[in-house]
Amino acid sequence: MKIQILFLSALLMGNLYAFEVAELPSITSRESPDISQNTIYSYYDSIKEAKKAVVNISTQKKIKTPNIQGHPFLNDPFFKQFFGDAFGAIVPKDRIERSLGSGTIISSDGYIVTNNHVIDGADKISVALPESNKEYEAKVIGKDEKTDLAIIKINTKNLPFLKFASSNEAQVGDIVFAIGNPFGVGESVTQGIISALNKTGIGINDYENFIQTDASINPGNSGGALVDSRGGLIGINTAILSRTGGNHGIGFAIPSEMVKKISKTLIEKGTIERGYLGVGIQDVNNDLEDVYKEQKGAVVISIEKDSPAQKAGLKVWDLITKVNGIPIRSAAELKNIIGTYNPKDKVTLTILRDKKEQTLNITLTKALNNTSSNGSVVGGINGLEIVTLNTEIKTRFSIPNNLQGVFVTRVQQGSKAEEVGLIEGDIITQVESFSIKDAESFNEALNHYKGQSKRILVNRGGRVFSIVIR
Repeated sequence: MKIQILFLSALLMGNLYAFEVAELPSITSRESPDISQNTIYSYYDSIKEAKKAVVNISTQKKIKTPNIQGHPFLNDPFFKQFFGDAFGAIVPKDRIERSLGSGTIISSDGYIVTNNHVIDGADKISVALPESNKEYEAKVIGKDEKTDLAIIKINTKNLPFLKFASSNEAQVGDIVFAIGNPFGVGESVTQGIISALNKTGIGINDYENFIQTDASINPGNSGGALVDSRGGLIGINTAILSRTGGNHGIGFAIPSEMVKKISKTLIEKGTIERGYLGVGIQDVNNDLEDVYKEQKGAVVISIEKDSPAQKAGLKVWDLITKVNGIPIRSAAELKNIIGTYNPKDKVTLTILRDKKEQTLNITLTKALNNTSSNGSVVGGINGLEIVTLNTEIKTRFSIPNNLQGVFVTRVQQGSKAEEVGLIEGDIITQVESFSIKDAESFNEALNHYKGQSKRILVNRGGRVFSIVIR
């Protein structure tokens, strides 16, 4: 009897904790494509006009060889005894390097957008229209290395051209077509979907906000069009992610909203001048999520002297959450959106400071060209030894003269310092609101926040990032 009761109890407990999965209803019907002899499925109408506006670009670049004609060996009798006058025949000559790419016509009077890397350094640029043997010589109107975009122009009229579609309206799963001239085989169209949006951190361009697609983008497709199912331009094909050089279904296109703004500016002004804020920023990483209550944005980790940010009162550890009301989810998004403004433009930043939201009005400027203790002392963190960053250390390790802080000379294995990620050679420049000038100010800051979580800024080989010490 007792065994029966135990068995029943076990059965009831099993039913009590049973897991139910969510299931879709059973399939009641299937639809098949029309297989009548006079009907097929086709994307022809989607791209028939668009592919007329994608051109083949070929470039020529003269590669100069080192001039050795004046080398003393050429006049040396002993040298001439072996080589004689025939030596001149083996002296390397200048050579012509040729390459192929694609371009997209964006106006009937001959303006063409392409990738900067397609035409960069070219001595001659030739453009061939689709289904035509005629070539036009193109001139460079303007280029922008930071987005890898360039505008060239051919002298002709009444050309077919692509209309811009808004990449802001694109969604993952949308059908897209990549049009270009892969491997120099002529006009070609590949089809796929949008795999991802707003891809950053790829390391291809300074300003990245890529559309990722599985439509094949191969060598020669660069500068060609990525179009939607209407034939509207939603991106310019620019690169693939591949270890072998082959296509693995991971291609990237510059979104049309960025292409449109850069193209318009290059055509009107010939160059790009970007607004400058003057901050170093990073994402809200895992260590900082608790501090900022899991809110997204860009964390300010450094401020340039006399910059718009400094003049407006922006501070280290401020979290920038919006620019002119547009939400900011990452450091890359802030960089991209500030890069769309011009010098002298006014922007309103929404920030989170000490858990309170406030706004700052900032006038952007023109982007700048990029430009005392001798013995180790205990660093206030278990296993850490530091010295004041002095002139001798700066000279020895080629550290900029204007950088202040403490230099990490030793990190003990298995210590708290190693656990949080500090290494020898790190430069600690700030602890919470304390700017670190020497070992004394560093230890003073740690004592002020003793027993509390504290954020510190670390400069490692020119890269600035934060570490949270609990």
